[in-house]
Amino acid sequence: MASMLCSLALFVCIVCFSALIPQASPAPFLFPEAQSTVLPDPSTFFAPKLLSTPLPTNSFFQNFVLKNGDQPEYIHPYTIKSSNSSLSIAYPSFSYTSTIISTALFEPDLTISASKTNTGKAPNNNDHHVISDFNDLSVTLDFPSSNLRFFLVRGSPFLTGFLYRPSALTISTAHTIVSSSPASGSKTKFIIKLDNNQTWLIYTSIPTDFSDSGPSTLTFKAFSGIIRFAVIPDPDPKSEAILDHFSSCYPVSGAAVLQNTNTLTYKWEKEGGDLLMLAHPLHIKLLSNATVLQDFRYKSIDGDLVGVVGDSWMLASKPIPVTWNSVRGVQKDSFPEIISALRRDVDALSSTEASTTSSYFYGKLVARAARLAVIAKEVACPDAIPAIRTFLAEKIEPWLDGSFSGNGFLHDKKWGGLVTKQGLTDQGADFGFGVYADHHYHLGYFIYGISVLAKIDPAWGQKYKSQAYSLVEDFLNKDERSNPNYPRLRSFDLYKLHSWAGGLTEFADGRNQESTSEAVNAYYAAALMGKAYKDAQLEATGSLLTALEIQAAQMWWHVREGGENRIYPEAFAKENRVVGVLWATKRDTGLWFATAEAKEIRLGIQMLPVLPVTEVLFSDAGYANELVSWALPALNRTEVTEGWKGFVYALQGIYDTQGALKKIRSLNSFDDGNSRSNILWWIHSHSR
Repeated sequence: MASMLCSLALFVCIVCFSALIPQASPAPFLFPEAQSTVLPDPSTFFAPKLLSTPLPTNSFFQNFVLKNGDQPEYIHPYTIKSSNSSLSIAYPSFSYTSTIISTALFEPDLTISASKTNTGKAPNNNDHHVISDFNDLSVTLDFPSSNLRFFLVRGSPFLTGFLYRPSALTISTAHTIVSSSPASGSKTKFIIKLDNNQTWLIYTSIPTDFSDSGPSTLTFKAFSGIIRFAVIPDPDPKSEAILDHFSSCYPVSGAAVLQNTNTLTYKWEKEGGDLLMLAHPLHIKLLSNATVLQDFRYKSIDGDLVGVVGDSWMLASKPIPVTWNSVRGVQKDSFPEIISALRRDVDALSSTEASTTSSYFYGKLVARAARLAVIAKEVACPDAIPAIRTFLAEKIEPWLDGSFSGNGFLHDKKWGGLVTKQGLTDQGADFGFGVYADHHYHLGYFIYGISVLAKIDPAWGQKYKSQAYSLVEDFLNKDERSNPNYPRLRSFDLYKLHSWAGGLTEFADGRNQESTSEAVNAYYAAALMGKAYKDAQLEATGSLLTALEIQAAQMWWHVREGGENRIYPEAFAKENRVVGVLWATKRDTGLWFATAEAKEIRLGIQMLPVLPVTEVLFSDAGYANELVSWALPALNRTEVTEGWKGFVYALQGIYDTQGALKKIRSLNSFDDGNSRSNILWWIHSHSR
C-alpha cells in the first residue's frame, strides 16, 4: 500500500509540474502546398536574407519587385522610380476633369546615380536595385554596384540617400537647370532651380563640391555619407527655413503598432535630432498630442500633406460597434414581414446548388446564408436556424478539408499565402486570387460564414478552428509570431489607413482598390470571428482595421461637393458622389466591370454586403441622401438590374424608410450576396 501511495504521489507531482511548463502552441494549419506557374520570382529584387519569410503582395512599393521593377510608386509626397542603377524622383502635378483625377506622366525632376564600383568583372544585368529591408512605413533600396542606398520613408519631405563608400554622384533632370549653387557660405547645402519653377534643396552630411556637366546635369565629387533632397513646396521663405532646420535628422525606417481597438502608433527609427514628417488629412483627423506645422504643406492627390514634428505619432480612432445584430435594433411589429421572407429564403436553401466554383462568388453564397441565421436569431425565429446550419456546414467544409472538386485553397511558400487551384495556371482566375489580388474580399465572405457557424455550433467551430484561422491570418496576420506562414496585414496599408486589392500585378498608377465595403466586411468578419472564438486580440485587430477602413472610405471614396473638408477639385466633386476605383496616383469614376454612367453600380459596390456595420459606413444621413439622389436617375437605363437597384433603395432607407420599403417590396430579385430577408431587415432596422 505504501508503495502504491508513493507511486500515486509521484504521478500527481509529475502531472502538476508538467502543467507549470509552458506548452508549445500547435503549428498553424497549412493547406496543401501549391505549385504555381504564374507567380513571379521574388528573388530577383528581394535580398536573400528576406526570402525565408513571407513577403508583401499589396505593398506601397510593390511595383519595385515586379517585372523589371521600373514602374513608379507614390511614396508621399514624391513619385519614385528606379531604373537600372539610378533612382528618379518627381514632385507630381495633378490634372482633373469631371471623370478622372490623374497624376502627370512620370517625368523625373531629379535622377540620382553614383559611379559604379570597378570590380574587374565583365558588365552584367544585375545593376538593378535590391530591397534590403522593409517595414510598414518604409522600404530600403540598395544599388550594390554603386555603393548607394536609399531610405524611402513614407511621408518624409526629404529623399534620403547614403553613399557607404566614397563615390562620385551625378544629379540629372528631365528639365533644364536654371541655376545651381551652394547656399551662402555652405558646402553642405545646395540650391537647384529648374525651368519648371521648382526649387530643390540638396543637403550633404559632409562638405563637398559639385560641377556643372551640362544644362541638365551636376556632378558631386566623390564622398561618403548622407545626401538628402527636398523640393521647396511653396514660395514662402519659411518653408525653406523649416527644411533647413530639420535637414540633419533623417528616418531610416518606420513601423506601426496596433495597440487596441482604437489606437495605432507610428514609430520611426531615426538619426539626428527632431524628425519632420508629413501627415495626410486622415492622419490630421486622428492625431493625438502632436506638434503640427499647419502652414508647412505639400500637395498630394490625397489632400494637403501637413508637417508634423516627432519620431512617434498616436492615431486615435473613434471605436465602432462590432455587433452581430443591427445597431439600432428591429421593432417587434416588423418581425412578421421579415420572418415571412426569411422562411422563403431558408426553404430555398434546400434547392440551392453551388453553381459557381469561383472563390469570390462561392464566398458570397456562404455569407448570404449566414446572414439568414443572424437575422433569424434577431427576429426570434430560432426554428429556421438548423436548416441554415446544415447548409453552411455542407458548403464550407469542402473548402476547408480540400474535398471541393471544382476549386480549393492551397498554400504558396514562395510569397507566403493562399492561392486557389484555379489560379495555379491562370492569373485571371478567381479575379486574380492566385496572384494575391482581392484576398480580403474573397476570404472576408468565407470568414463571415465560418464565424456565424462557429457561433451557432461551437463544436463545429472547434473542429475547424485551425483551418478558419489559416484563412483569416492570410490577410489579417498581425505579425510573424501569430503565424509565420503569412506576411503582416497583407492588404491593409498602415500609412494610407485603408486596403489595396491589386496583388502581384504591375500598374503604372500604383496600387488600387474598388470596393471599400467589401474591405470593411473582411475586417468586420474577422472581429466577429474573434467574438465567436473568444479571441480578444483578433477581435481588437479586426475592430481597429474596420474603423480605419470606414474612415478612409468616408475620406477618399465618399465625395461631397461642398464643405471645408473637401479633398477633390470642384470639377470632379460636382459630378460625382462616389469614386469608382481609387489608385495610388489616380481617382477613376469607372469600375473594373462597369462604366462611370452605371451610377447604381458605383453606389452598390461601395455598399455591399449589407451588414450591421454598414450603418457605421454610411452614418452620415445627409451624404446618403446626396448619393441616392445622384444615383436614382441612372436607374432609368434599360440595362439596370434589380440586384443593383436594391442597394440604391437600401441606402435610401437610412433617411426615408417608408419610401425605400415600398420600392424594396416591388423587387423580384436581389444581388447574389443579398436576399429579401436581409434587405427587409436593413430597412426595418431604420424604422422608428
